[in-house]
Amino acid sequence: MTANWPETSKRAAADMMRKYGMPNQATPFIMIWHNNGPWKWTTVSGMEIRHNFPMPHPDVLEQAINYDLPLDRYDDIATYDGSVMAERTKGEMSSRCDMEAANFLALNLAHEIAGGRMSVEDARTYYARAIAAFKRDGTLHAYMQRLHFTPPETAGDPDRAVL
Repeated sequence: MTANWPETSKRAAADMMRKYGMPNQATPFIMIWHNNGPWKWTTVSGMEIRHNFPMPHPDVLEQAINYDLPLDRYDDIATYDGSVMAERTKGEMSSRCDMEAANFLALNLAHEIAGGRMSVEDARTYYARAIAAFKRDGTLHAYMQRLHFTPPETAGDPDRAVL
């Protein structure tokens, strides 16, 4: 199924299958796992999305958790990293990159921003340094190894009716 996928996508799919087994769903364009490890869902796409932070790379692996992001932090998260997405109604936050370790890092730092413990610029600097260390010598910062917070069992804000 991945024969015509870019190498980054093939590598991400192989990594996820080694770690989480066969996907729950697969098409010629995407593989999907549900409730795998700490993730609500994981997708690997055969289509790369160009991302230049902290350095040019393709985003192909997206992983999501339940998360109720405070309303006043949405702009901060969007400014921090365009590949971290929060969905208020669904109560989800996801990160898209080329490897799971980077998604752990991105979501751990987003959680720090959401809690007011870290500024956007500090989180961007932290992220860049952790990725640089990994690229330089394979160092996996603690924030790249697992989530350092427990996502809620349920989340979401269906808003309120006005009609």
